[in-house]
Amino acid sequence: MGDGRSSEKVNRDVSESGFRQLAEFRRCIRQFLHFSEEAARSQGIEPHQHQLLLAIKGLPSGARPTITALSQQLFLRHHSAVELVDRLVTRGAVRRRHCDEDRREVLVELTQHGEELLDQLSILHWDELRVAGPALSAALSAVVHHSTRRRRGLA
Repeated sequence: MGDGRSSEKVNRDVSESGFRQLAEFRRCIRQFLHFSEEAARSQGIEPHQHQLLLAIKGLPSGARPTITALSQQLFLRHHSAVELVDRLVTRGAVRRRHCDEDRREVLVELTQHGEELLDQLSILHWDELRVAGPALSAALSAVVHHSTRRRRGLA
């Protein structure tokens, strides 16, 4: 992958069970993402809009909710994040305001409506994770275990 994560030589052959484990893990992720997309739509917003609301509320401590910070959190291009914010401003879920310390900097904040929307969606997601989480966790554990065995040359 070119990310420098492992310089050690690993077994490059993937077993049938390895493929099945990866496929199951991917299925579990996709199942949860499908739920998430449908939950957002059921509340009248698009999935990326929900992700932006969550990114604003869930930024690391000390991070400012600028378009740049949000686009990095969501792996979006700057102009795509601007468009998402514009749509959420129109829906009354977020607002822009100039930073008190540096008036040139624009921050994106949740409105009361945005807070309520995010709360409703978060409750739905926590409920879904209680149900789907064990299978997702088991699938991830199987992939990690298989990967560890491969690295040691046991798979």
